[in-house]
Amino acid sequence: MPDFTTTFSKLVSEQMIEIGAGRPRTVSLNGHDLPVLRVADVLDGRIESAPHAHTSRQDVNGEESKVSRPGDIVLTTKGTVGRVALMPADGPVFAYSPQLCYFRPVANGPLRSRFLYYWFKSTEFWIQAEALKGQTDMADFLSLGDIQLMHICIPSVDRQDAVAGVLGALDDKIAANNRIARLVDDLLSERFASIGACAPVGRLSDVASVNVATTRPQPGGQLRYLDISAVSIGSYEMPPLMSWDEAPGRARRVVKPGDTVWSTVRPNRRSHALILDRAEGLIASTGLAVISPASGRIASVYESTRTDGFVSYLDSVAEGSAYPAVRAEKFLDAPVPHLPPESWDEFESLAFPMRERAAAAMRENRALTATRDELLPLLMSGRIRVRDAEKIMEEVV
Repeated sequence: MPDFTTTFSKLVSEQMIEIGAGRPRTVSLNGHDLPVLRVADVLDGRIESAPHAHTSRQDVNGEESKVSRPGDIVLTTKGTVGRVALMPADGPVFAYSPQLCYFRPVANGPLRSRFLYYWFKSTEFWIQAEALKGQTDMADFLSLGDIQLMHICIPSVDRQDAVAGVLGALDDKIAANNRIARLVDDLLSERFASIGACAPVGRLSDVASVNVATTRPQPGGQLRYLDISAVSIGSYEMPPLMSWDEAPGRARRVVKPGDTVWSTVRPNRRSHALILDRAEGLIASTGLAVISPASGRIASVYESTRTDGFVSYLDSVAEGSAYPAVRAEKFLDAPVPHLPPESWDEFESLAFPMRERAAAAMRENRALTATRDELLPLLMSGRIRVRDAEKIMEEVV
């Protein structure tokens, strides 16, 4: 079949795709109240939601349309418009919230699910979305009616499979690296908890210092400004180089490899990361506390800041109502296990190589993500041949 351009409305009327929005009420199937998938749970290409642990596809037998199915494309349509994810084959089951739209191409139809997923990341989608999402006086919003009016150019199934194959190989490798990082987190968290379970409580100041290395603005020099917005739970985005003339006036705190950074604002969000990249000139904003380990116990100190007791303490000493914040000196009194030196060292010998492996996976993900983001618009628009894209992909995978 040659390329053709159509609308989502026509695809629906010709029964080539099912499109819908979530519902505000609870969905119960086979005696189970399903967890609700919300806008905040749909991240860049993946689903990240806490309340799904005990609900799987095997638990439900109904055919409720607004319940997630493998291969569904999910699009955020209110507030933060345009985040998209593809529901995995082996994932948990969710009910969709009203702020999400789902797209369900029919099997053996003219439109492949994974190609449609990448289409929602393409210029063709975003040109139309930008024109429609700001039509209200409130938050950005794309209605189901707006989406049905959108045009989409659908290439042959063979080309769709080829394009999705190239981009999907990159995303599969990114997902595999993310699984490595999560596995390291889980294993070390469990191990550290078992070591510290019966230990007396000490203070962070026993094993680390906070915000000890600072610098002055250096006109004409360069830095990497690590802002709180670049740090999430256990990971961070390496900021690009900028001149000191462009840097915010609050850029002062020097971050070195082996330091842990922790959010001083809204600590209950758990924004923190272990910095293992050897990037020169990394400077943190005042929204981050820089925790420098003593005695080279890099992974051990980082792990001690991930415990529930540490987080609860930060939450309890945060000041302010609108944006609760923790003063830097308060970090020094945060509770950590008071372990003998040999226990710290034993854990460090186990944990540090694992943390370095996870950090290497995240560095690789940055290169993979950059390659994918470069190839996506070229492939979706036909400006590069799949064969040429495969050669580029082979250099990074």
